Amino acid sequence: MKLTATFEVSNWDEQPYAELAGATKLTRASVTKKYSGDLEAEGASESLMYYGADGSATIVGLEHVTGKIGRRAGSFVVESRATFAGDEAKGTWSVVDGSGTEQLKGLSGKGRFTAKSGPNGKITLNYAIE
Repeated sequence: MKLTATFEVSNWDEQPYAELAGATKLTRASVTKKYSGDLEAEGASESLMYYGADGSATIVGLEHVTGKIGRRAGSFVVESRATFAGDEAKGTWSVVDGSGTEQLKGLSGKGRFTAKSGPNGKITLNYAIE
């Protein structure tokens, strides 16, 4: 099955933890989101970013998502990997094996997301529930 949803970032708290040579740095961000569409949920993530001298970034993170896919309620964790360049972040989402709870127990899937600079973005997720 496939779901599509939009998200809105409700909080972004990013702090540098290492200033590196050549105007590069490492940062950590705590982010909360609200999802609408085939996924009605809230998410809370922790991400690590490496910023190059040109302002582009490589991002890895884990997000705990709580809500509903269709009529099924529960929570799950996704691993994300993304790049940011210019004014857009884009990347992949993978459901962490064994992380689904309640009616989302047995959830698996992979998808993609995009977000222009600003609070909004969209995701797609090809998924199955055992």
